[in-house]
Amino acid sequence: MPRTVPLKKPIPTQVKDPDLVEKRRRQIAEAAISLFVKKGFHPTTTREIARRAGISIGSLYEYVRSKEDVLYLVCQAIHAEMEAKLKAALGRGRTGREVLVNAVADYFEVCDRMQDAILLIYQESSSLERASLRVVLQSDERITAIFEDILEQGLGDGTLKLPGPASARLMAHDIIVLGHMWTFRRWFLNRAYTLKEYTRAQTALLLSGTASRGAAVPAVEDRGRDARATKKQGDKR
Repeated sequence: MPRTVPLKKPIPTQVKDPDLVEKRRRQIAEAAISLFVKKGFHPTTTREIARRAGISIGSLYEYVRSKEDVLYLVCQAIHAEMEAKLKAALGRGRTGREVLVNAVADYFEVCDRMQDAILLIYQESSSLERASLRVVLQSDERITAIFEDILEQGLGDGTLKLPGPASARLMAHDIIVLGHMWTFRRWFLNRAYTLKEYTRAQTALLLSGTASRGAAVPAVEDRGRDARATKKQGDKR
């Protein structure tokens, strides 16, 4: 599918060394994530971010103009890690189906590791300026497009089947939401499944809807089933 040119929000700086700018902004973003997750975006101060990053407040303002710039850097850092992980999975697999299985596993692993950060994007992205939000949303679209490309690869080599040409885009969005669901519904899912079990189950469901004729679909195991049955028996007593 055609891709748009990636947007990037320019953040003015007087520092001439681009490598140093990138390093310091990554340092600031990493410090801010833990504070935003713990306290929220609005209660957190730039002074606290600078202290956590190990730099002075004056130095912080050499690399960002405002706390909103910091939030933008945080969102972009999260998306960049996801995108890099998925692109690495593209080379692992001979067919679209094999690549899809590997990419889903890698994506779910990143979602598990960055659960609080993903929640942060959903909760605080409304605090971004319109231009910043547009860039962040496009970054999310690029991640979704990677799955769409994988699905189209499977359609092309015959290892995946979908109802129609528009289905690849919709299923790509489904996969993104399934990764986020591990975060949003963790209050239940962490009791019912390990990450490996959740990945296996969701992958089996995805493949059952895309499997070409004769392709094997992994069995789905539900560790939570026995726990729910035990609870029902207890409720009856």
